[in-house]
Amino acid sequence: MANLRELALRTLLPAFAGPRPPAWALRMVEEGLGGFTFFGFNIVDAEQVAKLTATIRSARPDVVIATDEEGGDVTRLSYSSGSPFPGNAALGVIDDVELTRRVYRAIGTELASVGITLDMAPAVDVNSADDNPTIGTRSFGADASRVAAHAAAAITGLQSTGVAACAKHFPGHGATEEDSHHDLPVVTASLDLLNSRELPPFLAAIDAGVRAIMTAHIIVPALTGDVPATFSERVLRGLLRDELGFTGAVVSDALEMRGASGLIGIPEAAVRALIAGNDVLCLGGEYPRVPGADELVEATVAAIVGAVEEGRLSEERLAEAASRSAELARFGGVPGLGAVDLAELGIPAARRAVKVEGALPADLADCVIIQLEPAATIAVGEVPWGLAPHRPGVETVRMTDAGLVWTTPPTSHDDVAAALAVQAAGRSIVVVSRDTHRHAWARDFVEGLVRRHPGVVLVEMGWPAPWRPAGLAAYIATYGASRANAGAVAEVLLGA
Repeated sequence: MANLRELALRTLLPAFAGPRPPAWALRMVEEGLGGFTFFGFNIVDAEQVAKLTATIRSARPDVVIATDEEGGDVTRLSYSSGSPFPGNAALGVIDDVELTRRVYRAIGTELASVGITLDMAPAVDVNSADDNPTIGTRSFGADASRVAAHAAAAITGLQSTGVAACAKHFPGHGATEEDSHHDLPVVTASLDLLNSRELPPFLAAIDAGVRAIMTAHIIVPALTGDVPATFSERVLRGLLRDELGFTGAVVSDALEMRGASGLIGIPEAAVRALIAGNDVLCLGGEYPRVPGADELVEATVAAIVGAVEEGRLSEERLAEAASRSAELARFGGVPGLGAVDLAELGIPAARRAVKVEGALPADLADCVIIQLEPAATIAVGEVPWGLAPHRPGVETVRMTDAGLVWTTPPTSHDDVAAALAVQAAGRSIVVVSRDTHRHAWARDFVEGLVRRHPGVVLVEMGWPAPWRPAGLAAYIATYGASRANAGAVAEVLLGA
């Protein structure tokens, strides 16, 4: 029988900084640590990741090695260049479930080839809020039945490669207008609405045999009362286990997120998550960036052991969680998957999602490109995006909420719009942006530019909400900002 420290270690999935494991990470694996989650800062290229996973498994073979490889905007393997695959929103609008299955099989093939055994994907949230800051294009759409169908296809494709899928974020993060990395969002939906909108994709995921489901750090008063779903026994035991019949591993979202540990700290959040019914506890990508990551893991282990000794957490519950973590580590092992062929799954697939409203100007070969760059979410990170790599030689101006990147910020974005409209006289302007409708500075800039220039095309690479500025020549929705999405829309612009 494992001792309490070994059991506690087995439930943890921390992270470390850099492309090589520090000594403490390998030591904890030898002592029973559940495994690790890789982030963009861990990854250089496929060869390095394969060596990294092999080094970790040399300390103990039965570890979970996970990452968030959703394709589309959220990518880890392609963090330095952008994903070669269209993401969920593009796949949802194409609405070809066989394509979704093939894309996720390709993602799984890449993960399996470098030794990653758990993919924290797909996101099966129904994105019912246009202003959702954290889901958006990570969702297959706003229709529950469509999301459910593509969730099942994605899980089937991914797990056919021996990589475990993890459907997220239970019981549904799509109706929120806050980011749980920074806040504790509240979903004020009735039980009837939750049953008809949020839960069908999770039912489809369970029916597809998903090996893991990730919890959401959100309050759903109709289900959770005044605690986050991650800490709710009613949600994790009563609903997910007893009513929906899920028997796999329940994985917490990253516990350093403010929605989980903002007021109580990570060690206490870990204890509450285990009591509620989580089996695998993620310590995500933010805490390893500062010294003392190993001390935090040790403090978390000590808090879990202390909770058992105090009677707050039963040893049986801890042993159950550790057993499910071990079972997740044993999943996988599909040999001979071969290489990924992007001939139909990359830009050609993303092209099918591109939607054009209005009439494209005829002179786009000589256009000015203006890229608006709202701050990236923590989930996405600083992944390259936009048209510049696909339109070499075309003038590109980058702008953030503070103004132009390459000059002293002017007094207002309207001033920038006025100056650029004069600069681009006689040429068309292509504005590239993400979630333009959610950022007042971006809306103001585009509206000011359109008032002053007759040939403005807006390429929306985020979630395409109903907002449109009057007088826009054309509006192009790509349903994502991956390298594949950018390549597809560049073809559309060149074709004009």
